[in-house]
Amino acid sequence: MKHKFLYINLLLIVALVVATGFKTRSGVDLSVYKVSKDAPFCFNVLTEEEISVLKAPAKPSYSLYLGKTYTGFKEAVGFKESQGQYNVVNQYGYLGKYQFSKNTLALIGIRNTADFLEDTRLQEDAFHANASRNKWILRRDIKRYAGTWVGGVKVTESGILAAAHLGGPGSVKKFLRSGGAVTFNDAFGTSIKYYMKRFSGYDTSMIKADKKAKVL
Repeated sequence: MKHKFLYINLLLIVALVVATGFKTRSGVDLSVYKVSKDAPFCFNVLTEEEISVLKAPAKPSYSLYLGKTYTGFKEAVGFKESQGQYNVVNQYGYLGKYQFSKNTLALIGIRNTADFLEDTRLQEDAFHANASRNKWILRRDIKRYAGTWVGGVKVTESGILAAAHLGGPGSVKKFLRSGGAVTFNDAFGTSIKYYMKRFSGYDTSMIKADKKAKVL
């Protein structure tokens, strides 16, 4: 009788394994695979679909928000100038991520343009040095006009520096001192007024005004 009872129990266990092993689910609930005290030999077998769900790697999610920081300012200008590409030379000969002219690069100590295009750190340093030089040239205009409205645009330090990057500090002086009547457009038709508006309100306090700012 004892052997017969064990045999019946064994058949029941096999039947339960078969019945539960092929059950399909839309998702995987790991709680059902816990061992029960009342039925220590009763468990569910994972299907291939469920195993693939468990093995599937989670897709990483990234979010980068630079806001109105100095880095945000640099990246915004770089993206507008070249979509952030360091090795670009446009049809007018402007170079790199920030589209510098050879004359501007020479002012901050860079004469080897081939090396300049290959050196990303040098390009970032060039942007900072040029901004420092422009900030010194425009220091009085920044103090006088920042926070005011000129030509329908609210003037900020970052807007002035971005406009100077586009058209040079002399063009920015003329724009501000003429009340917006005298403006400047580059070869693509982009105006310093547009740059002043687009790059308004960034924190550029870490750029120090330096008359002799150079990279090398």
